[in-house]
Amino acid sequence: MPADMSRSDVPAPVQTGPVQTLRDALVRTYNTNPTLLGERARLRGTDESVAIARAQGRPQVSVNAGLNQDLVTHNIVGQNGRTLSAGAEVSLPLYSGGRVRNSVRAANSRVDAGRADLRATEGDVFTDAVTAYMDVIRDRSIVQLNQNNVRVLETNLQATRDRFEVGDLTRTDVAQSEARLALARSQLLSAQSQLESSEENYRRVIGESAGDLQPPPTLPALPGSPDEASDVALENNSDLASIVAQARAAGFDVAVARGARLPTISAVNQTQYVNALGTADESAGLPNGTLPNSTTVNGIGLQLNWPLYQGGGAAARVRQAQATRSQFLEQSVAVERQVVASTRAAYAAYRAAMDAIASNEVAVAANQLALEGTRAEQTVGTRNVLDVLNAEQELLNSQVALVTARHDAYVAGFQLLNVMGKAEAEDLNLDGGPLYDPIADYNAHRHDWSDWDDGPEPRITSTRTVPTNANSPVTQLPQ
Repeated sequence: MPADMSRSDVPAPVQTGPVQTLRDALVRTYNTNPTLLGERARLRGTDESVAIARAQGRPQVSVNAGLNQDLVTHNIVGQNGRTLSAGAEVSLPLYSGGRVRNSVRAANSRVDAGRADLRATEGDVFTDAVTAYMDVIRDRSIVQLNQNNVRVLETNLQATRDRFEVGDLTRTDVAQSEARLALARSQLLSAQSQLESSEENYRRVIGESAGDLQPPPTLPALPGSPDEASDVALENNSDLASIVAQARAAGFDVAVARGARLPTISAVNQTQYVNALGTADESAGLPNGTLPNSTTVNGIGLQLNWPLYQGGGAAARVRQAQATRSQFLEQSVAVERQVVASTRAAYAAYRAAMDAIASNEVAVAANQLALEGTRAEQTVGTRNVLDVLNAEQELLNSQVALVTARHDAYVAGFQLLNVMGKAEAEDLNLDGGPLYDPIADYNAHRHDWSDWDDGPEPRITSTRTVPTNANSPVTQLPQ
């Protein structure tokens, strides 16, 4: 067998397109992934709940106008007049039982939860991107290993047939070589199918086809023990921060519900203008000039509203809010448990994959040596064709296992970073322009008093993976 056909090491990924690094893939994901962009939009909607809550404690202004024509009624004086009326009312809540204050606090807590959810989504999307990136690298290497194996077995089969022709080998040796080649071709087809699936998943997550994917950079230093990893996760995990903020918001909701049993006090200014349109004397049955045709009334005062009994609804709403708060309190413990379990599982998977790398590197070297020895022993008649075929298969298996272990170690390491809250854009130092700032939108509108600032029209900003003229309902949406 030619020396260049031997498989002494795991091959590099197949080169198929423009050079692309993991950082490039993460930057593109950060800027164009629809899941991440949708979560940012959801957070902007949550931000508006603060302005909505604040509006309950601000002045309310309303105007009204009306034109009335009385119908003529027999034997009743003053029923055929016309009136034009217009009025305005300004009310300012002075006291609302703490409902406005606690509604604002609850809204701010939900904004905190939304920001934590956004960070969690960033980490999850980046983990998906890293997994998709590493899947393509792994599957391309496995395809290349299987292609190399097919070429080796084709050479073996030809050599076996040549030796059969001269009587050195039997028909059984040829059949064994043919069977092993057929199996290798089947394995190659399976590997190619898996590669196509991984490349499509890469395209779905990152938004473009995979090019020449370079080896990923080294992961940041990871904790030295599962306990240390759990401590970091409990301090930084975004899912845990989100549920704690939601539980805090639920506590404010209880205070809002209790406030519904307290009085509300408002300052009110009312102005009313009425014009009889020249029919005041006529409608009253008096001589012309007796009554004025227009009147204006302006008044200011305080309004007190105290619901003394609400049919039991007030207490029910308090109990409902308390039950919801209890639900979030229990869920916070469940999320805490999940964070600890996920951290320890990711740590164990990472350590197992690192140990597997070391073991499989030894296995590849040993199987390479065993294959060379088996071939040499075959030439002197102490080994047969099946022994060589088995040795080649063992080497292929160990090489595939090594590629898989390297993939698993990197993915598990990144998953560990994610569950520890260290896989967000700010942690990864992406060089793709300024990072999205959720606080900027919050500050832009939380003190907004305008009823007419609708903001920009929503448009799709994530990248599509089909042509813009494709026959899809999405094409009809604002682009």
